[in-house]
Amino acid sequence: MNASVIDVRENQAIADKLREAAALLEAQGANPFRAGAYRKAADTIARLTRPVRETFDAEGATGLDALPHIGKGIATAIAEILITGRWNQLERLRGTLDPVKLFQSVPGIGPQLAQRIHEALHVDTLEALEAAAHDGRLESVPGVGGRRAAAWRATLANMLKRVRPRDQAPLPAVASQPSVATLLEVDREYRRKAEAGSLPTIAPKRFNPEGKAWLPVLHTRRGTWHFTALYSNTATAHKLKRTRDWIVVYFYDDDHVEGQHTVVSETRGPLVGRRVVRGREAECRELYAQEGTRRDAPA
Repeated sequence: MNASVIDVRENQAIADKLREAAALLEAQGANPFRAGAYRKAADTIARLTRPVRETFDAEGATGLDALPHIGKGIATAIAEILITGRWNQLERLRGTLDPVKLFQSVPGIGPQLAQRIHEALHVDTLEALEAAAHDGRLESVPGVGGRRAAAWRATLANMLKRVRPRDQAPLPAVASQPSVATLLEVDREYRRKAEAGSLPTIAPKRFNPEGKAWLPVLHTRRGTWHFTALYSNTATAHKLKRTRDWIVVYFYDDDHVEGQHTVVSETRGPLVGRRVVRGREAECRELYAQEGTRRDAPA
């Protein structure tokens, strides 16, 4: 089979993935503009007379961004597909995302360690794993330690550098992430609608032998931030029967700064019983203290 046929098929395969994401977003009640953006991008890729891989190899994600109807976010998605053959966001929308398998793509991470990392850190993307390698969370996982975490920081930076546009910082600083107030607001919206049965559901691949569509999914927006929220579908959440307490909130903005946090009911300390964002407990304490001060203030 000649290279031109392979290239045409690859362009079409990427266009098909973009269209599938658009259809799933539409079915799950996401902002229709997001679905429309994916469809326009799919049309662009399908109509290219040059293999999209050639553009990426020559110019990186920035070259993809320059194509009509693409933009930074979709350029990053296409780069991820070209480099890894996978697209985490699409797998998440399908309910087929398997972070344990994904983490094994990092040299030196085997199945058992990948499972421990996922269960300890509640992360399921390489970008989130990279963030954990930088902020000290990864080295706290049993079997990792400082030396291995440092090695994986370098490995992940090398793996992800081609995915990012050239002007995008490698890691989202806390200051550039959604505030804990916003994350807790999304958490409240998700839990309210999930309990009311008003959200569409997907059938996750993991821990779901019957293939039942039980997992509610919320797509929502606050300002420039886009959010997807779901109950945690991890082994630990199922074992501790906290599946409907632990909420995973994924976020990205129009510049494709992205990340994820898990919101849980605190089980100890001064915030016991309150909803907190894991890894940002100090900010939650400050937020609740401010709310208490406002309530106690004289009218």
